[in-house]
Amino acid sequence: MEIDGGAMAFAPQQKNAATILCADCGAPVDGTISGAFCYDCIKLKTDVTSGVQREAILLMCRDCDRWLSPPTSWVVAAPESRELLALCLRKLRGLNKLRIIDASFIWTEPHSRRIKVKITAQSEINEGAIMQQTFEVEFKQNYHQCPDCAKSYTHNTWRACVQVRQKVPHKRTFLYLEQLILKHGAHKDTINIKEVHDGIDFFFSARNHATAFCDFLKAVVPVNIKDSQELISHDIHTSTKNYKFSYSVELVPICKDDLVALPVPLAKKIGNIAPLGLCSRIGTSIQILDPQTLQTADVDTKLYWRTPFRPLADVQELTEFIVLDIEPLGKQVGRNFLAEATIARASDMGSSDTTYYTRTHLGGILHVGDSVMGYLLANTNFNNEVFEVLEQSNKLSANIPDVVLVKKHYQRAKKNKNKRNWRVKRMGREESEMLPRKQDQEKMERDFEMFLQDVEEDPELRATMALYKAQQEQAQRDADAMETEDEGEDDEGLAIPMEQLLDDFEDMTMKE
Repeated sequence: MEIDGGAMAFAPQQKNAATILCADCGAPVDGTISGAFCYDCIKLKTDVTSGVQREAILLMCRDCDRWLSPPTSWVVAAPESRELLALCLRKLRGLNKLRIIDASFIWTEPHSRRIKVKITAQSEINEGAIMQQTFEVEFKQNYHQCPDCAKSYTHNTWRACVQVRQKVPHKRTFLYLEQLILKHGAHKDTINIKEVHDGIDFFFSARNHATAFCDFLKAVVPVNIKDSQELISHDIHTSTKNYKFSYSVELVPICKDDLVALPVPLAKKIGNIAPLGLCSRIGTSIQILDPQTLQTADVDTKLYWRTPFRPLADVQELTEFIVLDIEPLGKQVGRNFLAEATIARASDMGSSDTTYYTRTHLGGILHVGDSVMGYLLANTNFNNEVFEVLEQSNKLSANIPDVVLVKKHYQRAKKNKNKRNWRVKRMGREESEMLPRKQDQEKMERDFEMFLQDVEEDPELRATMALYKAQQEQAQRDADAMETEDEGEDDEGLAIPMEQLLDDFEDMTMKE
């Protein structure tokens, strides 16, 4: 009894716990625990993990590297990952009766096809007595093909097909779209990708995968999508029907740097822009630039398909010019600088004194003596109804320039293409049954090289893509640098900074 400030407080007396001697070894144990054995003797006589299997089998698909999670689902799990550990623990029978304290992988040879897991578990054996034990389980890795991969090796097993087409003479837009698909992983649900003459076909095992892919295309490029379905089978007893779905995706036939002639009503509707302009960007809409005033306007997807128009000329019709004189006018919109330039065709230098005077948006990068690519409109006939309307109008024909300059031309050194310090991914696709002709193969290589040059010249374009570092030996780079020392600084300003390149290239096909 204690007195604290006049109040009486009682402190209970602590009693010593009753102890008994272990019946086997004679060690003192707590008598409140039922039984007459110590913990060490109980551990020798009792095995709480006896009901847990020590061996099991894991099924893995060697094509897609996924693991079977019973009964029918297939999951992605990296070696020694949390997902694979959870799959191993779910596979063991009797483990749900124990309390898992810890679980970890034991290192095994990667080619042994064996996975060992060390598990620490607890279980209550008597009233108030908890037993903790550690044991090992060995899993054998067997291969089994998943249903999705089995369908990919069988003809006519797709449920939905997305046919992407663009009616243009080059593949630059398709190459850019391919990089967007790879960067965002939009093709991960495809069971096959097949390249055809004027586009690419994407095959899916489910309709919702195809619709999700179409939604992605809508979000990155202006497209027009039409869908259709075909009845495959019909069970009259259960009224069950099977369909195959096809989605026709048509990309706008306008590409970056194309010369376009807008219908006059459309030009007035989108901001009263000049009917003759350049396509400066392709995104969710078509951006038109007037190089004489630096005015820009956007033609959205719905507006374009209501009043479609074709390009007046594409990049394959560009002509090289030499800048004889250039005078900035002081107007700037974004990275475009308005200037007046006097130019001459490169092919006329030394043989003709014909010069052209035009306004251009490239005043910030052009200097006297530079090469520039542009469209020659003087004395050129275009089979285009909209352009004929512009020529017949006295008011509009006065604003048609002789030359429309598009981009600066860099004199690239004649060297190996592998000199580039960056690479891009390419999608694994199935080629058509007929091999491409030699001229078609050369055209594909020319289009790809043109696309790579656009990536080098346009920082805004490569900001939307994933570029990777090229794996080259430094000695080879030094040798190539020595070979090109006498060729001048032709490629100055085209090198992509290393901080903009990624390291991980995964397992995709590498192209320069």
